[in-house]
Amino acid sequence: MTQPPSFAIVMNAGSGKQDAEAARTGIASILHAAGRPHRFFLIDGTRDIKDVVREAAAHAKRDGGAIVAAGGDGTINCVAGTAWAESLPMGILPQGTFNFVGRTHGIPTDTRAATEALLRATPADAQIGMVNDRIFLVNASLGLYPQVLEDRETWKRRLGRHRIVALWSGLATMMRGYRPLRIEVSDGERTRHLRTPTLFVGNNALQLEKIGLPEAADVLRNDGTLAGLVLKPIGRLTMLGLILHGALGKLGEAENAVSFSFREISVTPKHHRHAIKVALDGEIVRLMPPLVFRAAPRPLSLLTDGVRKPGEDPG
Repeated sequence: MTQPPSFAIVMNAGSGKQDAEAARTGIASILHAAGRPHRFFLIDGTRDIKDVVREAAAHAKRDGGAIVAAGGDGTINCVAGTAWAESLPMGILPQGTFNFVGRTHGIPTDTRAATEALLRATPADAQIGMVNDRIFLVNASLGLYPQVLEDRETWKRRLGRHRIVALWSGLATMMRGYRPLRIEVSDGERTRHLRTPTLFVGNNALQLEKIGLPEAADVLRNDGTLAGLVLKPIGRLTMLGLILHGALGKLGEAENAVSFSFREISVTPKHHRHAIKVALDGEIVRLMPPLVFRAAPRPLSLLTDGVRKPGEDPG
């Protein structure tokens, strides 16, 4: 009898509110009961996450198995980048706060249900975004949002990882003021010169729908279309109003927000020849301009059970 393919599970020991050890025990119990070979590769702060993921990927390739991300969107992004580069099938066991990737592809947020779904799963094509040579599954942005993320991590180290801390730190960053970006944006046919607080690129239809961007339907087609959003130069109070529009799912109706669909754009900051901060699925990286945003030339092979429709909230 042929042994089923194994799972190399990269698990973030500190992601989300669940007790990591309890989640790990629960996952292992279900896989053991099903006779599915598996091994955990823990992200516990003692090693660089990239080293852990590379080790897991090597294990999966040797066994002809799949690599699985058990964590939040940041962990999922790191695992997905390696899975995509190595042409490995990838599974997801959501453990984070928002879980946009898992929810978009119908993967349950409950650990037990997600593990049981993983046992039934088969590979399906999932679109991913790219900026230069880095991938993103949910969104990428430059300008104000990377600064909000950096400040948020500082506040979290002081006060803990709570949603109210994240909200307060974001408001504090915006009320302190920000320096608008001056960028050139080209789609190959037309170049626009923009002055904006932030440029946002989305690859996740569920997130785009929740903030009220009509381009969510374009991204959902999974045909290489991404969504862009730029804000007009605005004051602090107007910025707070835009945040409220987003929270209410009506950002697409705001007169100071301009959204659009595209296949590829090139973004060049004016008077900026050094690496620029870019947020990818909540993680900050520095990339050299020009920044080329597009869908990856081939999809990610994502393990899903096909029970739920893409974008359907699995609960």
